[in-house]
Amino acid sequence: MPRDGAAVDPSPTDADIPPAAPALAVARLSFAYGARRVLQDVDFRVMPGEFAVLLGPNGAGKSTLFALLTRLFDARPPGSIRIFGTALRDAPGMALARLGVVFQQPTLDPDLSVIENLLYHGALHGLRRAEARRRALHELARLEMADRAGSTVRALSGGQRRRAEVARALLTRPRLLLLDEATTGLDLPSRLAVRRHIRGLCAEEGLAVLWATHLIEEVPEEARVVMLADGQVRAEGRVAEVLAQAGAPDLPEAFARLTAPR
Repeated sequence: MPRDGAAVDPSPTDADIPPAAPALAVARLSFAYGARRVLQDVDFRVMPGEFAVLLGPNGAGKSTLFALLTRLFDARPPGSIRIFGTALRDAPGMALARLGVVFQQPTLDPDLSVIENLLYHGALHGLRRAEARRRALHELARLEMADRAGSTVRALSGGQRRRAEVARALLTRPRLLLLDEATTGLDLPSRLAVRRHIRGLCAEEGLAVLWATHLIEEVPEEARVVMLADGQVRAEGRVAEVLAQAGAPDLPEAFARLTAPR
């Protein structure tokens, strides 16, 4: 803390990132609830600027994987998680500082206004209040939510709440964004708007994204797909590569073949 009492922006700089480091590297990751194995030897990577889709049916292990990626659960050796080259186990503060998250379940305080929710999030991350407000208004404007900044979350529609959560996740300027079933329960226009905005950030700002979903229609043609079923990665690659691995003519058929019980 400087002597004038101003908070320091805690965001790591690009100079801290090893050249060509994957935004996210998961290796040999397994997890069990007691005797029930949920993930087994999961391996995949997401590169900077890449829109990757973690695709799998409900119960595949997607939410458990996200809990490990955000350190809600601890990954045990030999499994490892690296965020821009930094091991989550060894330096969690540095790794998580580059991470933004939108969880499946709503996490905004419904009785606070949108801007109050974002300012509180900024304070938790050490941002000066004025800087947090500037960033919050900027992100809300980009998501066409500036006019609802003073509204309580309780007064928002489902789509507006989700966009407010995306704005909050982007407040700390993450280099990697995780979204767990981010459009569940939203109408089609809201789903398209959220997905279009996130994909635009990948193309324009080099943001790396891992988008977890069970909806095949949410997979763009250019995306990297990580197909997860029964806690295992069944296929990984661009859509065309996944189709080849499954021997299927299209993604719905590939999904059906790769996620069938074994």
